[in-house]
Amino acid sequence: MMEKNAKIYVAGHRGMVGSAIVRELERQGYTNIITRTHAELDLTRQAEVERFFEEEKPEYVFLAAAKVGGIVANSNSLADFMYDNMILEMNVIHSAWKTGCKKLEFLGSSCIYPRMAPQPMTESCLLTGELEQTNEAYALAKISGLKYCEYLNRQYGTDYISLMPTNLYGPNDNYHPTHSHVLPALIRRFHEAKQNNLPSVTCWGDGSPLREFLYVDDLANLCVFLMNNYSGNETVNAGTGKELTIKELTELVAKVVDYKGEILWDTTKPNGTPRKLLDVSKAKALGWTYKTELEDGIRLSYDDFLNNPMRAER
Repeated sequence: MMEKNAKIYVAGHRGMVGSAIVRELERQGYTNIITRTHAELDLTRQAEVERFFEEEKPEYVFLAAAKVGGIVANSNSLADFMYDNMILEMNVIHSAWKTGCKKLEFLGSSCIYPRMAPQPMTESCLLTGELEQTNEAYALAKISGLKYCEYLNRQYGTDYISLMPTNLYGPNDNYHPTHSHVLPALIRRFHEAKQNNLPSVTCWGDGSPLREFLYVDDLANLCVFLMNNYSGNETVNAGTGKELTIKELTELVAKVVDYKGEILWDTTKPNGTPRKLLDVSKAKALGWTYKTELEDGIRLSYDDFLNNPMRAER
C-alpha cells in the first residue's frame, strides 16, 4: 500500500488520464504528488529524465504520458507515434528502475490486442494475432512498454504493473476537430451544429461498430486501486464490460447536447474495427467495478467541454 505521504510522480499530469489520477490521489488524501510540465521535463530526452529521477527519486510512478490521437492522426504520423511513445516510456521506466522506485504503473491502450481477437478480449490474447493497421505504431510502442515492465520484474524482481484501458472520455479530453477520438469529436460536432442551427450532421461509416467507453475518473480510481492491490506480469484490462454501437453513441451524444437535427451516415468512409470489447473479469475478481454510466459521463464531459477554455485550441 502506498503511504499517504509517499512521493508519487504522475507522468502526463496535464492529459486527460494523468489529471484524473492526480484528482483521485488528492481525493484519497495523498499529499506528496510531484508533476512536471512538458516545458519543464521532456520525457523523450534521456539525460533530462535521468536527472529528474536522480534528483527526485519518486517512490511510486504512474506513467500516463503518451503521444495520442484519433484514427487520422495515427494513420498520418506512424513514425512519430512510434518514436515518441517508445522513447518516453523506456526513459521513464528505466530511470525509475535505476533509482529504486518501489512500484510503477504503466498505462497502455486496448489497441494492443489483435485486430480480430476473440470478443470480449482477455489479457491473455496479447500477441496472438495481427494488430489493427491504422494504429499499429502506437500499439507496438505500448506493447514494448508493457513487456519492458514484465522483463524488469522477471530479471530484477521489480513490482511494475500495467493496465490497458478501453476508450476513455471525460474532463480534459482533446476536442480537436481532426485529432480527437470519437466521443469528444461527436460532442464538439453536435455542439457546433446546434449553435449554427445545422439541419443535419454527417458521421463516418454506417454506425454499426460496437465500442466500449470508460469515464476517466473511474479509470483513475482503478489506477490507484491496482497500485495498492495488484502485482503481476500480466496486464489488467480497464473497462465497463458494456458496449454500444457507434450509432447508439451518436444518438446519446445528440440527446445530451440537445441537438434536434438529423444524423446522416457517410458509408464511403471507414468503420474501423467491428467490435472492441474488453473482458474485465480480472479487475472484477480483484474487487473493482466502474461507477459512472455512459449518459451521466457524457453529461459531465459536455459540462467540461462548455467550461474548458482550451477546447478550441486543442
